[in-house]
Amino acid sequence: MKRLLKQKSILVILIVVVISIATISVFSIKNSNDSLLPIASTISPVTPNKIELSNITHPVRIKIPSIKVDASIENVGLTKNGLMDSPIGPDTVGWFHLGTMPGEIGSAVMDGHSGWVNNQPAVFDDLYKLKKGDEIQVENSNGVTITFVVREIKKYSPKADASNVFYSDDGGVHLNLITCTGFWNTILKSRSQRLIVFTDLKK
Repeated sequence: MKRLLKQKSILVILIVVVISIATISVFSIKNSNDSLLPIASTISPVTPNKIELSNITHPVRIKIPSIKVDASIENVGLTKNGLMDSPIGPDTVGWFHLGTMPGEIGSAVMDGHSGWVNNQPAVFDDLYKLKKGDEIQVENSNGVTITFVVREIKKYSPKADASNVFYSDDGGVHLNLITCTGFWNTILKSRSQRLIVFTDLKK
């Protein structure tokens, strides 16, 4: 029953956000005072291969060995404008807890800062250095580590359609990472592009 209610509530969020995307077409990521991508996400509690359903819980830590990332994960939801929020500071990664959980079928989404103010190091400063085949490890509250493999890295303009970042219908298990890239627009207080890393569950 709880799963059914959860699915229904996420479906309502999806419908509302899809309408919002169609009307305002906003696509931005929070860097200092920016906002993140509009949400188009769903959740599926179906058990992926090799991962027991009882072992799929909320993520607490992310490690990306190839770029030396080892950071804690905090839950983020929606801003008052209906956009995905971001972690408070430069050192942590935000998981969109209203969407897919890492290890579930669908696309789990996490974001993190890059290019923090005063040149302070941020968790996803080197995200652009990732290559196809690099591994990303997510540890959850049960102590289980789920490994994802980089499939593709793309750059988006702020007005691009973000639905494929938050939603997938291929029956696979995915984790997508988001950060800012490009030049800093002093008027809009935002960077010119969004860097998205698409990954798949390691088989």
